[in-house]
Amino acid sequence: MTTPSDILRAKLNLETAQLQWSELERHFARGDVIKVAIGTDLIDAALHIAENNAATVQEWLADGRIARAEMTDAEDWHARQPMFWALVVAPWVLVQEVVKRLDS
Repeated sequence: MTTPSDILRAKLNLETAQLQWSELERHFARGDVIKVAIGTDLIDAALHIAENNAATVQEWLADGRIARAEMTDAEDWHARQPMFWALVVAPWVLVQEVVKRLDS
């Protein structure tokens, strides 16, 4: 049986895109960028935020799985110019740095 969460998860997955830092800078300037830690599922994070699962979001904020991007992040990203997986869950733009695999 397909649940509303399953449908939302599929929709979020389809809306995910890879972006360069230059495409995210204006969102950072507005204070709208949420960084998702490597190893945390971007879609799970987006789903919890979209469904307003406050307890989980607070837990993930507390343990660093998600965090509002700060100036030090922006400076690092500007210097390195990494690629990101990005997803909008208005008003937020969730980003997760693309990890390059050593074996590829």
